[in-house]
Amino acid sequence: MSESLLEVKSLKKYYPINKGFFNKAQGFVKAVDDITFSVNKGETFGLVGESGCGKSTTGRSLLRLIEPTAGEIWFEGQDITKLSMEEMRKRRREMQIVFQDPFSSLDPRNTVQRILEEPLIVHGVGNAKERRATVERLADVVGLAKVHLQRYPHQFSGGQRQRIGIARALALQPKLIIADEPVSALDVSIQSQVINLMQDLQSEFGLTYIFIAHDLSVVKHICDRVAVMYLGRIVEITDKNKLYSHPLHPYTQALLSAVPEPDPDIRKERIILQGEVPSPSNAPVGCAFNTRCPRVMDVCRNLRPALQETEPGHLTACHLYEGEVKSLLA
Repeated sequence: MSESLLEVKSLKKYYPINKGFFNKAQGFVKAVDDITFSVNKGETFGLVGESGCGKSTTGRSLLRLIEPTAGEIWFEGQDITKLSMEEMRKRRREMQIVFQDPFSSLDPRNTVQRILEEPLIVHGVGNAKERRATVERLADVVGLAKVHLQRYPHQFSGGQRQRIGIARALALQPKLIIADEPVSALDVSIQSQVINLMQDLQSEFGLTYIFIAHDLSVVKHICDRVAVMYLGRIVEITDKNKLYSHPLHPYTQALLSAVPEPDPDIRKERIILQGEVPSPSNAPVGCAFNTRCPRVMDVCRNLRPALQETEPGHLTACHLYEGEVKSLLA
């Protein structure tokens, strides 16, 4: 049994919709709506779903870069939502993030040397000589030359900039790295280089990743377990092999049917979903997917399904797999 590094319980992030003369909250955008999951030490846990489903908001909430509305985030047995800002700043040495856009996440006024040295300065790690040595070692680890350290972000390609972002995340020797779509802005040929680099670093430093993505082929390559999100909620969690060979939730089935098949002789049935994704400020009652689900039932429109184990190691939030309904459909 793997030891859990991170446990997330009933996490919510709601943004108020303020209207009127007194700017009062008239409603809420439920970006993350009551999600629960755990991440084991040394694994790569994937978060996938359509754009706007709450993946990135979840990642940033876990580090309290944006404050959660409710819920608990247990990191190594400590609920970090209860920490003061100063205590959280110290805790962030062990929890880092690689942002989606490698250009906007790097300060254009600073050299690579300064960018990589900054986390060490902020947390008071080493003297000037030791920090320079650490920066040179970080550059070497991610495949950058020593001469690159005196250059600025605009002088690099997208792939090189993302390597700088990864090096910065590694500077404080974290235990957990949240990778927020780290390859989505890169060319396909560069994507594979960055993913292979991340896997090598994971083996070398014993890292744990939360890998946020919408490219399911990338997720299949790098992740151990995968959580599928829809409209701020998790609808399915299992290991990647089960997810790709035997998806249970109708949304996951539709999502996987859209993945291109490289073999032209294999004909795959495409599941076309009808309608648009509902607004997170006006989510449907019951199951969030009920307005687009091809297998919708009356219970789906009234009762929100709980995320529960439908098979060993396979959690699904769907009424199709609940005891009474399952026996009726059998």
